[in-house]
Amino acid sequence: MKKILVLHTGGTISMHEDVDGDIETGAENPLVKSAINLPNAELHVENIFNLPSEHIGPVHMLQLQNRILEAGNQFDGIVITHGTDTLEETSFFLDSTLNISFPIVMTGAMRSSNELGSDGLYNYHSALRVAVDDASKNRGVLVVMNDEIHSARFVTKTHTTNVATFASPLSGTMGLLTKRQITYFYDLPKREVLPITDVNKNIPVLKAYAGMDGQLLKLLADEKVDGIIIEALGAGNLSREAARGVEYVLSCDIPVVIVSRSFNGVAAPVYDYLGGGVQLEKAGAIFASSINGPKARLKLLIGLSNHLPNNHLKSYLHGI
Repeated sequence: MKKILVLHTGGTISMHEDVDGDIETGAENPLVKSAINLPNAELHVENIFNLPSEHIGPVHMLQLQNRILEAGNQFDGIVITHGTDTLEETSFFLDSTLNISFPIVMTGAMRSSNELGSDGLYNYHSALRVAVDDASKNRGVLVVMNDEIHSARFVTKTHTTNVATFASPLSGTMGLLTKRQITYFYDLPKREVLPITDVNKNIPVLKAYAGMDGQLLKLLADEKVDGIIIEALGAGNLSREAARGVEYVLSCDIPVVIVSRSFNGVAAPVYDYLGGGVQLEKAGAIFASSINGPKARLKLLIGLSNHLPNNHLKSYLHGI
């Protein structure tokens, strides 16, 4: 019999549809009273938050991390239910700061508890199955939705309403669940895990666009932000005006991290002209090749909170 700690945080999986068809948070999480038939698991359930995921930020992620560390070796696995809008960020934060061998599995729902075709209870049951499976150990934080298992490092929400919203464009699905078995397709490369005790950094994310100038970049630099993430064009390029704005930010000793705004592929310095990735990197911008803007923000936050020197910060952000 395996002991599983369940941490409910809120989100659609814990909500219900009212008479007008609007989705709202109730006083009680319907999953708490759900009848889960998992004979090889003993569940210990806690309602750590009851928040829509848009209200969850790094402070809440740190609280989750601390609860997991406190749990230590008391449990064989942990399941976290969470709203889907920021689920990929919370899972990435935990994956980047926890060096734990037992499974940590996150799940959610796209349809609330009393909607037609509700997926919450099914995803919850699937996440519990993954958490008790021995093959789920030493795989980092996992996201289980719609019969699929994804790595927190690569997963992202791809559709606003579809139950098959989560995908891993860069790596592909890590595993699948059927009624009788769980199958994993690959192991993850090693990653650097850094502990964190505070999340007091101001790091905005900007999305590049045609004709972008450097005004907003200069305004942010003058506000003394701790870093800036830019979801750049293509493989990591900007307009000439925006590139000059990046140079100004860097002259203020504020790190600038470049990722791609594209849905798939990696950011890399390829083009050698003003605004091209090669010149942005030469100016001092850091390329975070395999993650999106929100995840790069969390990774920079973790790196800065650990006071990494420039060379280490660059390799940390560039690594998978």
